[in-house]
Amino acid sequence: MNNIYNGIIENDTLRVAFLAWLIAQILKFIFNLFSNKKIDITRLLGSGGMPSSHSALVTSLSVYVGRMQGWTSSLFAVTLIFAFVVMYDAAGVRRASGKQAEVLNQIINDIYHGTQISQEKLKELIGHTPIEVLAGSVLGIFIGSIF
Repeated sequence: MNNIYNGIIENDTLRVAFLAWLIAQILKFIFNLFSNKKIDITRLLGSGGMPSSHSALVTSLSVYVGRMQGWTSSLFAVTLIFAFVVMYDAAGVRRASGKQAEVLNQIINDIYHGTQISQEKLKELIGHTPIEVLAGSVLGIFIGSIF
């Protein structure tokens, strides 16, 4: 069992992908700090925002695998397709659900002022704009290339 844990900890591919995710999350926290002028610790682990940590993670994974296994390998092809699916989801489906949450929260606010209704809000910052996905991808390409 100890060999399994050591194998996971020593896996360079996992370390590169995790590093890209971590850097994106830290950048997200810093960008949020400067734009909103307040500390929001939830930005260190939360989804949504600039840059996309999902995009950074999957892009760094794909680039690193391509460099290590070869650009013509089946494993690179799988990671590249996986990256495209994740980025499409981040900018498409998850972004749309975030916009829907925003509208529903506005409806709840409007109704709440007139009736006794729960004011539990939905999470609005779920997906990413195309620019956030692109920024995460560029970060991922950079991290995957330098390690």
